[in-house]
Order: sequence, then C-alpha cells, then structure tokens
Amino acid sequence: MAIWPFKKDEADAGHVPASSPAVTPAPTVSSSTGAPLTSDARDTEGWRAPLIEGDPRHIAIIMDGNGRWAKRRHIPRKLGHREGVEAVRRTVEAALDRGIPYITLYAFSSENWSRPEDEVEGLMGLLRRFMDEDLVELEARGVRGRFIGARDKLDRDILERLVEAERRTAHLEGITVTIALNYGGRQEIARAAQRLAREVAAGRMKPEQINEDMFGFWLETSDLPDPDLLIRTSGEQRLSNFLPWQTAYTEFYFPDVVWPDYNEGHLLEAIEIYRNRERRYGGREDCAPYKIGTPGAVENSGTGE
Repeated sequence: MAIWPFKKDEADAGHVPASSPAVTPAPTVSSSTGAPLTSDARDTEGWRAPLIEGDPRHIAIIMDGNGRWAKRRHIPRKLGHREGVEAVRRTVEAALDRGIPYITLYAFSSENWSRPEDEVEGLMGLLRRFMDEDLVELEARGVRGRFIGARDKLDRDILERLVEAERRTAHLEGITVTIALNYGGRQEIARAAQRLAREVAAGRMKPEQINEDMFGFWLETSDLPDPDLLIRTSGEQRLSNFLPWQTAYTEFYFPDVVWPDYNEGHLLEAIEIYRNRERRYGGREDCAPYKIGTPGAVENSGTGE
C-alpha cells in the first residue's frame, strides 16, 4: 500500500459435516526450528501457526443467526447473542491455530440501531463484557484488537474501552481481530470521499491524482489486506452493507449453520472450500493456473471478467 505525502485528518479518527471436503491439517511443527508445537508454545503471547500456502490471509465474517438460534430453543434473543460471543472466541482461537493473520467480524451495523432498545442495550452490554473479559484473555495469545465504524453514537464508556483495547494490544502480532461496530460500508465510502474532497479543496492534491489505491488509503481498513474469504452464517446471501469496497474480488461462502453453533470445524470447512476455488480477478481460466490451493498459482488482475 502506498503511503501518501499527507496525513489523514486526525479528527476522523468442532465438527466437520460428513459431506465436507477433506481438511488440510494445520501445522504441528515450528516453521523456524521444525520442532513439534506443544500446548505451551500455542499459549505463548504472540504465537500463531504459520500460514498454510493457499489459505486465506484475511477472513471476514457476517455473524448471522443469533436470534434464530434463540427462537428455535424458545429462549430470549439476548441468550442467542450471548452464545454468539462464545462463538467469537472459538473462531478467533481456531483462526490462530490455523495460522490466519487477519479476521474481521461484523458485530453491529449502522442500521442495527433500529432494533428494539432493550436488544441494543443487551448487545452493548455484551460488547462491554467482551472487551473487559474475553479480549483481555485472548491477548495472552497475541490477539490485536481494532475497531472500525462511526463512533459518534457510542456511549462514552464504550469509546474509552475501544481506545484502551487498541492501545493495549497494538504491539501484539498473533492475529489482528477487527470488530466492525456501528459500521456501514456506504457510509465509510462517503467519509473517505469527503476527506479526499477536503484535500483537493485545500490544494494538497489534484483530482486526477485520485485512484483506487489512494481512495483505499482513506478507508478505515487501509492497514489491512482486502478479505480473501467472506463467510455469512445462517444461509443468508447478501453483504448487508459490509465492506462493499474491500470485497470486490473476495470469495463468498454462505453456510446454513447459525452463528452461535459455529465452531472450528465449520471454519476449517470454509477454508477448504476456499482452497478449492479459482480466483481469476477478471482473467481467463485458460491463461494461467488460478486454483488457490495449487502451489505457485498465478493470480491475474486483468479486466473483462
């Protein structure tokens, strides 16, 4: 990613189903020494298994189905959301064990404020608990926490927790977990356009200098690679305003499992399906090998898809 000669405005600041494909096992030895990885090594701060060739570097997840999980059990929706937090922990730990360096989770959209007030309050309470307890525990495994989304509607104590969590974990290198909170993709694009417009108006750049890379620099995910794989649980097949710019060439997967039931086996299944996809980036299948799991595969970036 290019670093532009100006600063951003600081004020803007389990179980694998029987029908699943065979799963490529995660590494069991150190990539540097060749020695077996012990449970003690896995618990070391900053430890993450080496990324397997052909695996996605960045997985984005729309965590859908908490309400349906609760409805099927005839229990309050808030209990579904509570179980969803446990699924977050399982998924982050599974990603660490697999060697995935980036994961982005859609926790609360800018449209979710329209939900009943008690449900919103319950979700914010779970967020507080996650940052106070779960994230603190995950830090021991090198989890770096970061947050994207507009912060103007968030309670002051939540904002303070976000800033502190980002500060406290900024040096960790096990896995970067990005939480999309009060996030809307169209709104993010509009904010980036406004920032670029201010730069042009101030004479710090010319309109013809604006290209895809420069625009991406002004998005909140500018320090992350674009997602390779997007998973939406519960079988729904839409983005719901989640990372529309960043997912232009992302592979999508829509399992039927609802989020509270999501586990390591489901994540490994999604990764294996990804590995058997072909990413062409607008190129042609007969021009280069595109199969993701094939060593040395070429990923073309032409047009004319």
